[in-house]
Amino acid sequence: MTVTRFAPSPTGYLHVGNLRTALFNFLITRKAGGSFILRLDDTDPERSKQEYVDAIQEDLEWLGITWDRIERQSLRLDRYAEAADKLRAAGRFYECFETPTELDLKRKKQLNMGRPPVYDRAGLALSDAEKDKLRAERSGHWRFLLDHERIEWADGILGDISIDAASVSDPVLIRGDGQVLYTLASVVDDTEMGVTHVVRGSDHVTNTATQIQIIRALGGAVPEFAHHSLLTGPQGEALSKRLGVLSLRDLRAQGVEPMALLSLMARLGSSQPVELCASIDELVAGFDISHFGAAPTKFDADDLFPLTARHLHGLPLAAVADDVAALGVPGDIAPQFWEVVKDNITVKADMAAWWDLFRNGAAPVVEEEDKAFVAEALSLLPEPPYTPETWGSWTAAVKEKTGRKGRGLFMPLRKAVTGRAKGPEMADVMPLLQKKPG
Repeated sequence: MTVTRFAPSPTGYLHVGNLRTALFNFLITRKAGGSFILRLDDTDPERSKQEYVDAIQEDLEWLGITWDRIERQSLRLDRYAEAADKLRAAGRFYECFETPTELDLKRKKQLNMGRPPVYDRAGLALSDAEKDKLRAERSGHWRFLLDHERIEWADGILGDISIDAASVSDPVLIRGDGQVLYTLASVVDDTEMGVTHVVRGSDHVTNTATQIQIIRALGGAVPEFAHHSLLTGPQGEALSKRLGVLSLRDLRAQGVEPMALLSLMARLGSSQPVELCASIDELVAGFDISHFGAAPTKFDADDLFPLTARHLHGLPLAAVADDVAALGVPGDIAPQFWEVVKDNITVKADMAAWWDLFRNGAAPVVEEEDKAFVAEALSLLPEPPYTPETWGSWTAAVKEKTGRKGRGLFMPLRKAVTGRAKGPEMADVMPLLQKKPG
């Protein structure tokens, strides 16, 4: 069975970069009829917070990304300790004592000598007595001993990958304070949870190479890996500094609709055109990870709003009935209200301004040269209620009285009634007006 996972750290809110990873893994699983795991990488007790755990689940539920099981790495520390013991027994785990400052100095020295900044494995040369002496001064951290060979795999997006392990530092798997790091926890979980496919960002490629060796050292089956491109801004700029304002909850607050966001993210960076989907099932059916490329992918949040508008335009009243009712729109005119405004909003929040206009009237927009004309026209308009025929009969009467016609007749009246130069057909607007304009 196909098993995928999304493993966010509950140290902040989900953003569009996280969503891309979550969505790809989710769609692969749903298309194969497999199992999708939400796995919380909460091994950092200081930075992981329950409010972010709750927010992650809330954001995914808002999007309709459902999980078949949820796991917390903080509840699996015994499994990581057992794996660490297994690696020690196999001679693949060794203790090191350099401070961050000392490691930084080593890296700088290697770079100055024109060498790659790879850890020199000084920890392996320490005698037991030297280790005991160092332990009395500081805590040791644990590194995985890489086999210096080429690590190869067929990547689902990038194609054939080959990395020389000798060009990579032996990864630290347990910090000096005892905290288990992502690399070890992820490998243990993927192995024990039967994960078959891992999709994540291309910044994990080197990490994947080391994890493949760790998986094999623990006797696990290596999953199929695929590394998607990283998102950039519309001009190709790094998104890292803007991800805070591209959180899913921020986009939700701006009125972005789930299907608009999912439709864009399911195709962005692929050879397929972005198409607005009506449902998760439609997204699943059209998803194919082999269509994605390695080039950085430009993301522009502004692209979400035309998609959101198109999504709303296609919705029946039943889909927005609660939102319409919350505005105070009476039930008997709700169907008419939605039909009139749905093609004239970008986000649901735009409905409020239209209902305010219909209920309370608009501040008229009247050009200086049209003041006398508008005043005379409004004197010919009776009190509400109005019908779909009101606009035609009123403008006909105004035309006969003033001699105006065409745009010179209709535009000043539209702006006087609605305060806007654009909007729904006026014949549809008039029956919704609760007060006489003016």
